[in-house]
Amino acid sequence: MEKRIGIIGAGVAGLHLGLYLRQNGVDATIISDRTADQIATGRLPNTAAHFAVTIERERQLGVDHWQKPEFHFTCHNHSFGGPNRLEFHGNFLHPSRAIDHRLYLPKLMEDFEARGGTIEIAAVDAGDLVRIAQRFDLLVIASGRGALANAFERVVPESPHSQPQRQLLAALFTGIRRTNPAGATLSVSPGHGELIDIPILTFGGLASALLFENVPGGDLEELARLRHQDYPRVFIKTVLEKIEQHHPHIYDRIDPSTFDLCAPNDILQGGVTPTVRRSTLDLGNGRLAIAAGDVHCTVDPLLGQGANIASHAALILGEEITKDVAFDAQFCKRVDRRREERILGASRWTNLMLQPPQTELLELVMEMSRNQPLCDTFTSNFNYPERQWDRLASGTRIRAWIEEQHRGAPAAAFA
Repeated sequence: MEKRIGIIGAGVAGLHLGLYLRQNGVDATIISDRTADQIATGRLPNTAAHFAVTIERERQLGVDHWQKPEFHFTCHNHSFGGPNRLEFHGNFLHPSRAIDHRLYLPKLMEDFEARGGTIEIAAVDAGDLVRIAQRFDLLVIASGRGALANAFERVVPESPHSQPQRQLLAALFTGIRRTNPAGATLSVSPGHGELIDIPILTFGGLASALLFENVPGGDLEELARLRHQDYPRVFIKTVLEKIEQHHPHIYDRIDPSTFDLCAPNDILQGGVTPTVRRSTLDLGNGRLAIAAGDVHCTVDPLLGQGANIASHAALILGEEITKDVAFDAQFCKRVDRRREERILGASRWTNLMLQPPQTELLELVMEMSRNQPLCDTFTSNFNYPERQWDRLASGTRIRAWIEEQHRGAPAAAFA
């Protein structure tokens, strides 16, 4: 069967799928609304970290371009505020890394074209899909913006929120000392939000990506609206004050005299509404479009799952494309069955962590602070959100996990 695959979107999902298809001799065209140069010179798109499972897929695709040890981090540091602050860390089984997607995506676009893939630059809206689909045997929608995503039906039971649960500020900063060993840091200010500090490679070298996940109505919410371009000194002063007050574990590593944005466009503000959508869109005349990446599942960035589940699902889709003989409803159902567990695990786990913590979850945090094997398992399960969700899906399951540790069961058995 001659196969012509059209992919709308040049993010992680679209590029990993396109690269896999070219690796297996399948004709693939990516339609992007921006050139590689426009992506490279644009505003910060996210602060995505790639966990070890995604780095392994990059190796398999031949796009593991950032192998130096200094680009990686090996643990998660945790700081939970309150009357009795808890500070502890969990180790990854294999390192993670964060590469500025303005470096990452253009490089993969270059790789894709070098391997015979075609990139077309065009803005696409929902009204264009029927026309574009006539050119291909299957159309993949991997651009999660606006009308294209909304063309796919929302799955209400898996989409409990109709608005963002956090108001976000993501930015790249200088003046923050890295932890030793190199790790990402999650700091929680109860009732106000979370701050994630991620070592990231950007244009000027290694920097710190700070992602403020601010609770609506809390003391940190103003950070999502404070405009750096209008009041740069006020912005930096306010950010420093908020970190000192709510996230002292991170503030202790900041040099206030050198703390600043790496560049004026290294900032992103707004909110994300977590949403799971039906994966298939009937375009008529026997042609279907299938969703990938954020179009299929949009998660809040709190747990860093977006790019990782997008990559995972893209390669599953690629495997099914290469071996199937027809791209019909049966094909789409098979793809959904294979990628459902991880995607829904990531979505459900993230949504759980956005809510005020249940008693059992607080007990788990306390247990992790004194049980290194358990904390290491929890940390490594960022690679496998379906395993994490299996342990956190109910208070009963969380308590059972804790009780296993008290009985001396090795936590690594669940990694």
